[in-house]
Amino acid sequence: MFFQIKSYLTFLWHSKNEHAVHSPFVFSLLTKCFYDKKSKPEYAILKKYRKSLLENKNFIEVTDFGAGSRVFKSNRRQISKIAETAGISPKRAELLFRVTHYFQPSTILEIGTSLGLATAALALGNPKAKVVTIEGCPNTANIAQNQLTEFDCSNVENVISEFESFLISENIQATNYNLIYFDGNHSKKATLEYFELLLPTIDNDSVWIFDDIHWSEDMEEAWEIIKNHPKVKVTIDTYQWGFVFFRREQPKEHFTIRT
Repeated sequence: MFFQIKSYLTFLWHSKNEHAVHSPFVFSLLTKCFYDKKSKPEYAILKKYRKSLLENKNFIEVTDFGAGSRVFKSNRRQISKIAETAGISPKRAELLFRVTHYFQPSTILEIGTSLGLATAALALGNPKAKVVTIEGCPNTANIAQNQLTEFDCSNVENVISEFESFLISENIQATNYNLIYFDGNHSKKATLEYFELLLPTIDNDSVWIFDDIHWSEDMEEAWEIIKNHPKVKVTIDTYQWGFVFFRREQPKEHFTIRT
């Protein structure tokens, strides 16, 4: 807890808003996407999706392949509690929708479906996109698949697999992903492994979003290594998320932005 308080205070000290940004690419992203306060019809769908999960009092047995949970002491978990504590927040879901809508990626990969709250935001952000989402726990994945079907997110392909097994397959190496959302394993080792495995899939306009970059000292170390990678040109640290861009025409710059 002390680490996270210190980390957040450090973030606040260094963070800026759009007025301190001189990159046209980042300024446009902030003003037209991050800080867009207009209501969207899709927000109501995301709200209903969440509400249906919060009302689901059934229990499932969760197989946890990641860094574990700071909330749950048992693998038998109530669906409503998972949605309440482990899922993406309403504010972040809306931001993820806006980011997807802004960039209009045609191929999207999500590492870590959970109950599909973020998946729905990605799918609604560009209904024409193909969204591939990976979840290691079969019981959790089944709940997500039912939810996504119920809410007509028909552009989503649900894959039940351990992440590394999926990522080392030949198909993944031959694919270009325009947007990747990393939310599956909050450990330094796994994050850097996924980063390296997925580098062959990038193009100049790829957008990568890493969740919980300040989760631990290890995750902060992973984030620093990613920022310093020669193929990475622009990063944005929003505290909860780290955005990575590979635009060859951009000078290397790192931004710390309040959202």
